[in-house]
Amino acid sequence: MLLPALVDSFFVYLESEKNMSSRTIKSYNSDFLDFYCFLEQEMKYDLTSLNIEDIDHGLIRRYLVHLNQKGLAKSTLARRLAALKSFYRYLLKKQIIQKNPLDKVSTPKIPKRLPRFLEEQEVADVLRQSCKDKAAGLRNWALLELLYGAGLRVSELVQLDVKNIDLALRYVRILGKGNKERIVPIGKMAAEALIRYMEEVRPKWNANDSAALFLNKKGGRLTDRSVRNIVKKYCLQAKTREVISPHGFRHSFASHLLDNGADLRVVQELLGHKKLSSTQVYTHVSNKKLLDVYNHTHPRA
Repeated sequence: MLLPALVDSFFVYLESEKNMSSRTIKSYNSDFLDFYCFLEQEMKYDLTSLNIEDIDHGLIRRYLVHLNQKGLAKSTLARRLAALKSFYRYLLKKQIIQKNPLDKVSTPKIPKRLPRFLEEQEVADVLRQSCKDKAAGLRNWALLELLYGAGLRVSELVQLDVKNIDLALRYVRILGKGNKERIVPIGKMAAEALIRYMEEVRPKWNANDSAALFLNKKGGRLTDRSVRNIVKKYCLQAKTREVISPHGFRHSFASHLLDNGADLRVVQELLGHKKLSSTQVYTHVSNKKLLDVYNHTHPRA
């Protein structure tokens, strides 16, 4: 069978059967476009007549060498390879192929990086900066309290509708990766900030009768980029040791929970991680903090 037709059917499978997020599908699409370019420009293949049987173990290795020679990061190589491996697992599942040419191709080892986060006092300083503005400040205070208080991804935050929030019971219903739903409690401070925003600001901006929880001044749904700019602005004003992304608030949420004795499995559920290993990176952060405290306080350190 022709490669492009199989790739098209693979993307239909990801969307309809795997219920994969649009962001992941977009990334996979970018990865396959890069692979197509390699086949056409480097290997001189005609995609209109290229069969799946023409792609073997050696060809995939040449592709990885090609990516390495371009100076791409190992994380990029790993992601491109992951897209191809997922494709070939699909072909095996559908019994389109009987042998996987990627079985002996190992994924490049990626150095583990500790997540960037803020200390508890730094988070408090950032939140205090947001209260200095007027209407926009109340909205920003609410979204930052929720971002930190519930450990949300920025994509989850901007997708929230008013119906997803229950301020009486203090919880938020989140649609995470792979359209997996989870319920996360809201703290008192986040609830207070949301109540003020929804009573004093949102009705004035909601000229378009939007369902979105967080609006801009024109009544449209707030975007990822806007949230990133808000976080950057208040980190700079609070003079934090580093300017984090919105995801840094999620990292801070997990790190502070573990620092204060939360169970790792509970943190996993709150973050919506499928695998415990994704949550375990925060234990390294906590251990690092313990070591820092020891080194600064013990007379023999």
